[in-house]
Amino acid sequence: MIVELSLGSSFSAFSPALQGLSALKTGRQQRVHDQLAQLALPRYPLSKANTGGSDRLFLAIVPPTDVAERIARLARHFKIGHELTGKPLQREHLHVALCRLDNGAGAPADVVALAAERAASIAMPSFKVGFDRVGSFRNGAFVLRGDESLIGLEILQQRLSDSFDGRPQRARAFTPHMTLLRDAHRVPDREIEPIEWDVEDIVVVHSLPGKPSPRHLARIALA
Repeated sequence: MIVELSLGSSFSAFSPALQGLSALKTGRQQRVHDQLAQLALPRYPLSKANTGGSDRLFLAIVPPTDVAERIARLARHFKIGHELTGKPLQREHLHVALCRLDNGAGAPADVVALAAERAASIAMPSFKVGFDRVGSFRNGAFVLRGDESLIGLEILQQRLSDSFDGRPQRARAFTPHMTLLRDAHRVPDREIEPIEWDVEDIVVVHSLPGKPSPRHLARIALA
């Protein structure tokens, strides 16, 4: 089930599953809020994302289907052209991670709902992103990257992190990117024809090892 939310809307007006959160005992609800307050990005740097077999829960933006298909074709093209052995991510797995919520602990309904509530509390209009080059990180990730065309993502990530911290903080270290595959062979940065789309929502993603596609648990619309 995907829960559709809208920024600026009343959180209690959504699905019965989320409305049930209001029945949580005060102590339990406070513990969940405290848990979320500890999920600030600096403690979970996305540049060191989990590559093991455990599941992952995080906030992300996801490209539209047609754009994701174009990106998947690009990944296959560079895999062949640079003789990479890593397996390209399937179209359904492509995303730009913004804030990790947990590792290896499943997707507790209360944590998912409160994370969505925090995300829905920020003020952020829809915006355009553009990736105009590919290259490898030192950890072996072959990624889509960009510069000025990704400023909107930097602002969105900062506002999400501020929401989880409960107050504005100094800018976090964040490099917007989309992983295409992983390979020991490093590819130097190379310009590509820009890949652009309009970002209109944030998605709560639960990625499980061995599953053909991640679960999109909630979708929070930008306004």
